[in-house]
Amino acid sequence: MRELVAIVAHGTHETVERIVRVWDEGDAFLPIDPRLPAAAVDQLLATMRPAAVIDAAGHRSPRSAADHPDGLPPVPVLEGDAVVVATSGSTGTPKGVVHTHGSVAASAHATNAGVGTDPERDTWLCSLPLAHVAGLSVVFRSVLSGTRLLLLDGFDARACEAAATEQGATLTTLVPTALARIDPSLFRRIVVGGTHPPAVLPPNCVVSYGLSETGSAVAYDGRPLDGAELAVVDGTVRVRGPMLLRAYRTADPEGLDPKDAAGWFDTHDAGSLDAAGVLHVHGRVGDLIISGGENVWPIAVEHALAGAAGVAEVAVVGRPDPDWGQVVTAVVVPADPSAPPTLDALRARAKATLPAFAAPRRLELVDRLPTTALGKVQRHQI
Repeated sequence: MRELVAIVAHGTHETVERIVRVWDEGDAFLPIDPRLPAAAVDQLLATMRPAAVIDAAGHRSPRSAADHPDGLPPVPVLEGDAVVVATSGSTGTPKGVVHTHGSVAASAHATNAGVGTDPERDTWLCSLPLAHVAGLSVVFRSVLSGTRLLLLDGFDARACEAAATEQGATLTTLVPTALARIDPSLFRRIVVGGTHPPAVLPPNCVVSYGLSETGSAVAYDGRPLDGAELAVVDGTVRVRGPMLLRAYRTADPEGLDPKDAAGWFDTHDAGSLDAAGVLHVHGRVGDLIISGGENVWPIAVEHALAGAAGVAEVAVVGRPDPDWGQVVTAVVVPADPSAPPTLDALRARAKATLPAFAAPRRLELVDRLPTTALGKVQRHQI
């Protein structure tokens, strides 16, 4: 049987070489975020049950039933499986998303075609964590197309710009906070991920939509990429295409396939398709706030409040309320803690572009917002 091999995934070419070596041996790999605390790594290994771990120095240590609290042996993978990506989704409980070599290749082709990658003249730069699909997909695009690859072990604005000006990087993927810290004109094309892209983007940027289960982006600027199909059923976005996961990892190597009989995957994202077929994502279905009988999408309110005076960061959630059911609450990291924004000012800002019922009725000030490694706000922890 094929094995799952965990790899401590620093953003280095050594990590890429280890991935390729595991593939050459017919096995699949599980990337481990090197920033995880020991307890989180133990939980990940106990849940995903790899047969071996390759540490940051390249040393390979086998694992057996004795390494697991329940005494059960490692779980093999199926032939053709390429990678298992751990994703916590909105629950915080790790799930293993199993992708095959076929789905990895389909995603790489679609995303390269979407930006018009030319292996003869382009160079991909990856500064995103290799333990997540967003970073891994940049590596896959490069490796599978023969396009030159540069790696940074974490984002640094100066290093990112130097990669373009001194090393010839032409393509990269960034989250909005990183995009705001560089001169985007230094790159031919930038793929922007995350839930809060700027309202006005430079002309060389595209906004991506995708999940771990889709292997990376399935849409750029709301339009499906090659091979991807998008549908909205009962207000929920569904995706079909060869880049989708094979299954979620379980104690059975076959795993659990979440796709329906026709091959559609329910993303649990709320969205809509306009008359031109462009996808608009409103947020996770569970994020919807129902306040006084009105539906309020947090992302819309966050967009309205972004850039308001005194606001460094903002997330919007619904808090239980006896009168309203839920009350729209702005959770704000103030730019200057000694002079935070007022609720009245934020309400006025929101009401300038949104219905009055969407304006926040409560303000909470915090030092920081809980985020993933890619900067995505984790609402379930607020």
